[in-house]
Amino acid sequence: MYLVESKGGAIVCMFLALFFLGTWPAIMTLLERRGRLPQHTYLDYTITNLLAAIIIAFTFGEIGKSTTESPNFMTQLSKLSDNWPLILFAMAGGVVLSLGNLSTQYAWAFVGLSVTEVITSSMTVVIGTTLNYFLDDKINKAEILFPGVGCFLIAACLGSAVHSSNAADNREKLNSASSKQISGTEVRGSSATNEASATKESFDLENGKSSEKAKAGSVAFLLELESRRSIKVFGRGIFIGLAITFFAGVCFSLFSPAFNLATNDQWHTLKEGVPKLVVYTAFFWFSVSCFVIAIILNVTFLYHPILDLPRSSLKAYVNDWNGRGWAFLAGLLCGFGNGLQFMGGQAAGYAAADAVQALPLVSTFWGILIFGEYRRSSRRTYVLLASMLFMFIVAVGVLMGSSGHRK
Repeated sequence: MYLVESKGGAIVCMFLALFFLGTWPAIMTLLERRGRLPQHTYLDYTITNLLAAIIIAFTFGEIGKSTTESPNFMTQLSKLSDNWPLILFAMAGGVVLSLGNLSTQYAWAFVGLSVTEVITSSMTVVIGTTLNYFLDDKINKAEILFPGVGCFLIAACLGSAVHSSNAADNREKLNSASSKQISGTEVRGSSATNEASATKESFDLENGKSSEKAKAGSVAFLLELESRRSIKVFGRGIFIGLAITFFAGVCFSLFSPAFNLATNDQWHTLKEGVPKLVVYTAFFWFSVSCFVIAIILNVTFLYHPILDLPRSSLKAYVNDWNGRGWAFLAGLLCGFGNGLQFMGGQAAGYAAADAVQALPLVSTFWGILIFGEYRRSSRRTYVLLASMLFMFIVAVGVLMGSSGHRK
């Protein structure tokens, strides 16, 4: 099997993972904003997410000769009875990741892409990176690692300030609009809602074509977005979104330590002479459990939807090809991103690999480019946004600089 053995190779894996893991949330958000049901999107995403793990296992996991200490993927897969304690750790990591990813899909609508990623990433770094540091027998440089954690906390605070400032800007836009303008837009929006049932199938989610397009950041844009998106957020308290976001953050903070235990057996659960799970075998079982939980929950949500979403069915899901290609792409990006993160972590330490939690840097870029987030905002919002992005750049550099080398 192929192993990343150099610090440079580990850092390349982390940078690629950072890009992939920061891009797939933007794709999922894009589909929700265009009206596709999140249950349909997540089921598609789940399929290719597992496919990515299978591709990695049968390629990188089968390269080279199999040895006793580092068996190839298929060799180790056939010895379930010897490795089941570590397989359970890997599967536990997949369960919490699946719950976290599923939660953020709804949090993006309520709290916004950028601030959701900032909060969850901050919690992952503070809790997960600290756990990984001790699980890895402190192979990372503490004098560099923990200042990096501090940079993440500062960036998280700035991210919250960006969200607060942007929300205030949006409220001001809505309040400044005349009652006549608001009323006229609402009437148009209600008629558009009625038309939506008849024209929804003709709306091109793949290309995002629409007959009218309001300018990003305008009052018309905000109202049009609310009428088109699948998860309605107007009139709902901010507590719902924040609660979902913090729950996702707790889940994300636990999946990497669980995977760490699965590949390094710090708690000595294996019998003497039994090799530890290689990263590819662990990632396979990790992804299988992630897949199973996602299928169970999302099929349930088809028939018993949450947050006032419309009821769907398996037949409706199978026939819903509008936007499916984007959802498949999101699953591949997430799957390969997680795999690269774990490959880098096995070489340089999982605490340093948590530098990919700087993914809000990438998500914010896509949020601005695709969704027009922060358009027509105040100068204060722009200053806070620039400060947040700068601090994330510092954070990822510092965490990567803390990389050690596993003996």
